[in-house]
Amino acid sequence: KAEIVRALGADAVVNYREETVADYVGRLTGGLGFDVVFDAVGAGVTEFVIGDAVYGCAGGVRGMPGAYAEYINADARLLARKPAALDWRQAAALPLVGITAWEGLVDKARVQPGDKVLVLGGAGGVGHVAIQLAKARGAHVTATVSSPAKAEIVRALGADAVVNYREETVADYVGRLTGGLGFDVVFDAVGGDSLNTGMAAARPNGQVITIVASQSYDLSPAHVKGLSLHVVFMPLPMLYNRGREHHGEILRELAQLADAGQLRPLLDGERFALADMAAAHRRLESGAAVGKVVVEIA
Repeated sequence: KAEIVRALGADAVVNYREETVADYVGRLTGGLGFDVVFDAVGAGVTEFVIGDAVYGCAGGVRGMPGAYAEYINADARLLARKPAALDWRQAAALPLVGITAWEGLVDKARVQPGDKVLVLGGAGGVGHVAIQLAKARGAHVTATVSSPAKAEIVRALGADAVVNYREETVADYVGRLTGGLGFDVVFDAVGGDSLNTGMAAARPNGQVITIVASQSYDLSPAHVKGLSLHVVFMPLPMLYNRGREHHGEILRELAQLADAGQLRPLLDGERFALADMAAAHRRLESGAAVGKVVVEIA
């Protein structure tokens, strides 16, 4: 069959019985990847000057070039100057997760000082940023984790309280931490059944944010509590070419927080070069990564 498709004009052929998705994605495509950092700009850009170090989430959807490459043409509206306090690896890890957390907590839920915020999946890519962003907004933050090691991570990131969801029920920690009332804002950074957990943990007239709502849900718990449900899908400005300037604005806000010492990305300990893209994907698929997996270009 490989010979047949070559004869029909295929430029490359994959035998799916011999090669994993991660392997042939890494071998064949530079069209994937969201987050990027740059150290040069093109003619016609007025927001930046040649030599500015900038960062952003500027591709990987609907015909836009991906970040798995040495160079990418990027819409300047999607970029901001790189935080001076972060190195290139840290800056590369921040845009997608930082924008996602900002859109949920600031744009939609409008978290205020004193709010009780629960972050489901606190040691994850978006969750660890959500903890820090909620703290920067003056909230009291509780984070859920799956292990004592991850509990230490979220405490170091500023979580006021930690829940090991394998050891404590929702009812138990809602009772222990909110007197049984529930949390003002729940940020579901996990998806799947965690949205059900979020609805159970929120207070009456509270707010629940999710970044993955790709299955069917019974929303009656939200109805009986009068909850506001917010769904965040960060690529929308890139998909529809509307509101791209706001992503640049968010990145500038995130850079200020980073430079003020209130925000730092959590990076996985393994390091990968561009030629190791397949190995980087396998690291993600293994479930062993803690924090963002970053691919470096020498």
